Amino acid sequence: MTTPVWVNGELLDPARATISVFDHGLMVGDGVFETVKSVYGRPFALTRHLDRLALSARRLGIPEPDTAAVAEGVRACLAGTAAGWPLARIRITHTSGNGPLGSDRGDDGPATVVIVAEQRAFPATADVTVVPWPRNERGALTGVKSTSYGDNAKALAYAKERGGGEAIFGNLAGDLCEGTGSNVFVVTGGRLITPTLESGCLAGVTRALVLAWFGGEEEDVPLPALAEAEEAFLTSTTRDVQPIRLVDGVALPAVPGPVTTKVMEVFAERSAADLDP
Repeated sequence: MTTPVWVNGELLDPARATISVFDHGLMVGDGVFETVKSVYGRPFALTRHLDRLALSARRLGIPEPDTAAVAEGVRACLAGTAAGWPLARIRITHTSGNGPLGSDRGDDGPATVVIVAEQRAFPATADVTVVPWPRNERGALTGVKSTSYGDNAKALAYAKERGGGEAIFGNLAGDLCEGTGSNVFVVTGGRLITPTLESGCLAGVTRALVLAWFGGEEEDVPLPALAEAEEAFLTSTTRDVQPIRLVDGVALPAVPGPVTTKVMEVFAERSAADLDP
């Protein structure tokens, strides 16, 4: 049985689902998106993700999505085959819609798509590679989960060519920022620290839940501190809390360390109660 897709309010077979070649999200990356995990057909923290989708749209200056309709679309896509998957990835994409062949936006209205695919579990630990291209913490898209993802695709390819499973960005100030699809936490002197949002990192949903459920401090972290940390981990909606094993090929002292282990335990317990019925 094929998992359906949801396009602008209509549930379709993937073979019949289309989006215009004039869509500005396709042509110039003028759109926003969210990735949400699903456990046996139950989405995790869906409301938080939809709230961030709307915030990203506002910050990008495009019409906000109808989040109630999108939520129904998500649930419709999860009904059936996806309900039997232990882990699935939900991708919600919202663009400014059709536009001219340039940066100017059109006036046809936005386009919204929901697709679901089965997700393999991430490895127990992560090997990361620091990339040479900094995030611009003062850029127009800072804090926006934009479909303009070319820098992330290039950075991840760079990391994988060097044996890493995730790429890590610093910022223009020389501080630790984020991964291509993850936030970063480090343990230094027994303290759990994650970069501030002012560093240019995305306000990750899992990042926020770790801070709320376990604690931790938001501080500017010099980029070299990652390789010097006592322990470190990544957070994202599909990996949850993933300990970092290697930084640029060099092993961290504890994998997972005691703080990371406790964070993982707390997150697993609390997140199980935050799945939509």
